[in-house]
Amino acid sequence: MRTDTPQPVRLVDYRPPAFLIDEVRLDFDLIPTATRVKARLSVRRDGAAGEPLVLNGERLKLISVAVDGRVLATSDYEVDAEFLRIPNVPDAFVLETEVEINPQANTALEGLYMSGGRFCTQCEAEGFRKITYWPDRPDVLSRFTVRLEADKAFHRLLSNGNLMEAGEMPGGRHYAVWNDPFPKPCYLFALVAGELDVLEDSLVTMSGRTVDLRIYVDPGMAPRAAYAMDSLKRSMKWDEQAFGREYDLDLFMIVAVRDFNFGAMENKGLNIFNASLLLADEATATDLDYERIEGVVAHEYFHNWTGDRITCRDWFQLCLKEGLTVFRDQSFSGDMRGHAVQRIKDVKALRARQFPEDQGPMAHPVRPNSFLKIDNFYTATIYEKGSEVIRMLKTLIGAEDFRRGMDLYFERWDGHATTVEAFIECFAEVTGRDLSNFFAWYEQAGTPRVTIASRYDADKRTLELDLSQSTPPTPGQPSKRPLPIPVALGLLDSDGRTMAFDYEGAATDQAVIVLDEARKRVVLSGVDSDPVLSALRGFSAPVVMTTDAPPKDRYVALAADPDLFNRWEAGQDLARDLILARAAGKPDEIAEERYAEAVGRALSDQASDEAFKALILALPSESDLALAMRPADPQAIHAARDALRLRMALHLDDMLKRLHIGLQESGEFSADAAAAGRRALRNAALELMAINPRGDVVERAAGHYQASGNMTDAMGGMQALMLAGGEPFAEALSDFYARWKAEPLVIDKWFALQARDQGEGALGRVMGLTTHPAFDAKNPNRLRALVATFGAGNPAAFHDPSGAGYRFLADQILMVDGFNPMIAARLVDPLAGWRRYLPELGALMRAELVRIAGHEGLSKNVYELVTRALAESA
Repeated sequence: MRTDTPQPVRLVDYRPPAFLIDEVRLDFDLIPTATRVKARLSVRRDGAAGEPLVLNGERLKLISVAVDGRVLATSDYEVDAEFLRIPNVPDAFVLETEVEINPQANTALEGLYMSGGRFCTQCEAEGFRKITYWPDRPDVLSRFTVRLEADKAFHRLLSNGNLMEAGEMPGGRHYAVWNDPFPKPCYLFALVAGELDVLEDSLVTMSGRTVDLRIYVDPGMAPRAAYAMDSLKRSMKWDEQAFGREYDLDLFMIVAVRDFNFGAMENKGLNIFNASLLLADEATATDLDYERIEGVVAHEYFHNWTGDRITCRDWFQLCLKEGLTVFRDQSFSGDMRGHAVQRIKDVKALRARQFPEDQGPMAHPVRPNSFLKIDNFYTATIYEKGSEVIRMLKTLIGAEDFRRGMDLYFERWDGHATTVEAFIECFAEVTGRDLSNFFAWYEQAGTPRVTIASRYDADKRTLELDLSQSTPPTPGQPSKRPLPIPVALGLLDSDGRTMAFDYEGAATDQAVIVLDEARKRVVLSGVDSDPVLSALRGFSAPVVMTTDAPPKDRYVALAADPDLFNRWEAGQDLARDLILARAAGKPDEIAEERYAEAVGRALSDQASDEAFKALILALPSESDLALAMRPADPQAIHAARDALRLRMALHLDDMLKRLHIGLQESGEFSADAAAAGRRALRNAALELMAINPRGDVVERAAGHYQASGNMTDAMGGMQALMLAGGEPFAEALSDFYARWKAEPLVIDKWFALQARDQGEGALGRVMGLTTHPAFDAKNPNRLRALVATFGAGNPAAFHDPSGAGYRFLADQILMVDGFNPMIAARLVDPLAGWRRYLPELGALMRAELVRIAGHEGLSKNVYELVTRALAESA
């Protein structure tokens, strides 16, 4: 076990950098096992006189150090495993260092490493210190000139900015020199060298400049980058129109790599992507892959302004770039694919990832106040909840003032590293409003609970609403203050028609009530009949809301609410209550039948599009249901959910068959939203049928798989066969692997599908797959596909009463921690919520966390999360 106690980094301890680096010249002699890096830094003091120069550096072999051309003796500096300290330096000087590193041995995939025979970098958050000695913090912004030299076998030599020169050298080597004219923190540095194909295009910006666009991929894969290129061009134009932001360099590049800890990285002018989020064609990628590629390409491009041109003063401000940029990419996706469906998908993701985080030991504010490893704070709270906070800000001040505030932010902070306070101040300034109360959303952890009680007075034609809020305690924050919560609401009559009402002296059919205290009473007047309340429309705040409305009101909303989010939400609420009642031993079969009938009516609604109907057909996930049941009983939830699905399958049998037949595609494949929606509904219908695996249903599923002309339908058929089980599924698995074994991204889907299989012997199959010749735990995509999917996406099998699932995950965490601590830490989460489950399960989960914590040589990454999960105050 660890014998030292790592010391946390705290926001209150922030101090400006003692030294700044205006210009840097890096020279790389790229050799897989012994790369030499020469750095020439123009340094100037920005702190107190007499302070030593302290640079971060890890896993570096120091060759030489020189100040203003004078080579230092070893007695002139101090060097250890983490720092290079040089005392008695002048106020302005040139520092030259030379180090040697071994990219081939870098299995942690941070800094400079090898992937698929190519050099690649990942420097966010603290990877640059594994390349050369540097003040590795985001508030040191420098202009980089980079010279790359390598054997010609490494055909492409790429870095940030503009290519200044390139040429051949003796001995079969060549070089390239890149210059980035924009100051940037070192975490945005990027380098790629290797054999790559390229897809090229261009775009004319709003000022008339032509920007060259290049996407670099594995040889032979350029056609699969076409959708990513199209997404890039659309996102560049969208950012010009929506935010007035134009791209600033003459060249924009993206590179796909096979081994990557993240999804993608926004390095200035040279984005590096996990290949799974860049390559797509209908044969190998699902519609979900296309959606994710579109969203992530946009996200990383949008970072050019919200992350690159304006960056974070310190890592506690991570939400400043990530939450804001997620908001921007979600807005873009809404414009591309329909705002209602996109909003539902975004909220589903928030509830699946962030709500559990907020309700457990990993809860932290959108802007954390301390950490051991910043890598552990690339969380759903930073990203998804951070986006929700921006969305609420726009709701509270209005779209016009929001745009004015963003314009001021871009104007004022371009070229600087700044803070969340400075960001919010821009909106306070343009609106003249005091937004100090709103800032609490950044400082307070936890998901608020909002309740609404209503009373209708027929004589006065008034609806009185009593709203209240509370936020449960979270680690380090036992008491909470009220937050400003925008509650968008409307009224429906008993037939689902929109009702008008008066609020604050104005007639309207929708209002936003700001709940900014513990309790608030609001009176709506001019209400002609006892209404159905449609509250929290569009999910106007990231809260858990309950009302005193009877179930009949939810059926009205499911049938007719003009706010499609609330229409979907009504169905989810009804299903959740039915499943939890059955899980608690109190099934209501009459109500379950009524729910199935209501879903059937929703599917028959000609005004709804297919993508929305597919979402209506899907029940709340087992993980979502576990958050609503205390203590959670995964086996009972699984059985109860399957029981409701079976009732729906039986009741809707004829309709599901008609949908499956009627939505069959003919003609060319299209990745657009309408075509994807049709496939989504057809596959959802087949999946629901498969819960009742009659012979004709299994034949239908097998035929669906065999006739599939795209990966979406192939996976839809496989999913249905998995639910049915037996020999047909085994045959499909074998056929799928034989067909696609040369395609790593497709085989990731094969592993993930089996990781989700809840049939008997699930864990044994997953453990067996860890010895499969195609499984490589050192490849993050493959590890996530099997191990992370099993832990997070197969609750019934993971929570086996024997505890075997917990032991398996703990073993994997310890094994992976030995070579990639960042990825190992991301596997901890399924064990961290042990307090939410039945005591006998929680005890087994806790025991595995204790075992991990006691492991000798545990990384800081895993140590931080495990000790937080075990903390008494959690």
